[in-house]
Amino acid sequence: MSQETTFEVTQVERLDSFLAQALGETRNQVAYLIKQGSVRIDTKVVTKPGLKLKIGQTLHVSFPKVVPQEALPINFDVEILFEDDDILVINKPSGVTVHPAPSVKEATLVDWLIHKGISLSTISGEERHGIVHRLDKGTSGVMVVAKNNVAHEHLSRQLQDRTMGRYYLAVITPPLKNRLTTIEAKIGRSHNNRLKMADVEHGKEAKTLFSSLLLSNDEKLQLIGCKLFSGRTHQIRAHLETINRHIIGDHLYGIKSKNAKIARIMLHAYVMYLVHPKSGQSIQFSADIAPKMQDYLTTHFNQESLDESIQPSNFSHHFDDISL
Repeated sequence: MSQETTFEVTQVERLDSFLAQALGETRNQVAYLIKQGSVRIDTKVVTKPGLKLKIGQTLHVSFPKVVPQEALPINFDVEILFEDDDILVINKPSGVTVHPAPSVKEATLVDWLIHKGISLSTISGEERHGIVHRLDKGTSGVMVVAKNNVAHEHLSRQLQDRTMGRYYLAVITPPLKNRLTTIEAKIGRSHNNRLKMADVEHGKEAKTLFSSLLLSNDEKLQLIGCKLFSGRTHQIRAHLETINRHIIGDHLYGIKSKNAKIARIMLHAYVMYLVHPKSGQSIQFSADIAPKMQDYLTTHFNQESLDESIQPSNFSHHFDDISL
């Protein structure tokens, strides 16, 4: 049986554009859902992606059950950082897509979870088993997965009120000018490149705090920490682009240079904090940096200073002393 999600229309916009923003998917993936009859406006099924919405309408999106493609080889493993009856905390590898979609042809994190026989929530639809939040394919790091619907609802509320969050590590060029930099810019689909997000008038409010951690040995690169106060698609990458900064290895938002040869984006979800959905205890997890990114950091940064900068236990202090 399919799961349904409802959205209220608050501005005049194309149906596919609205749902791409609301669901955090590409317009091609959303168009697939629309054309197969999975979307209703009020009580009427609609199949035209370009249909103009009206303020006050209610959209109902049904996620059809997706049967895992057992024929696809699962050629990766995932480090489990913590597991109990309610949540699973993992370190997602770079290069792994979180959940299935029509355009995804390889095994996903959801396929791995199902293959491992891990009990998961179904509140977000069968193709998104347990997925409360996600990371881009190229981004590695800490994620929490809900193992039942009660935990899923609890964690989703934490995402909304920001009692759950993550600190990211990124290597950028050129360096930031200040120790702390706050970016508040609306994020929506770029008018010039539909694969990218950008600061656009029709976008949704978004806020990111960046902390300068360490300059590289040649002072051309900088390791930074990132804290999100909203959860927009490509938020860190899009916000950095508004100030002409780019993450090393980012082939979509980056600049063409020798960095284009780097195999992965230097972006890692490093520390996560949340309230356990059953015990109510505040807990924190950190995800080890993957070898390829660690090798890059070791090559370009002083190791002693690097180790001191990324201590998980006091990482949040890098974001102190600013009025938020």
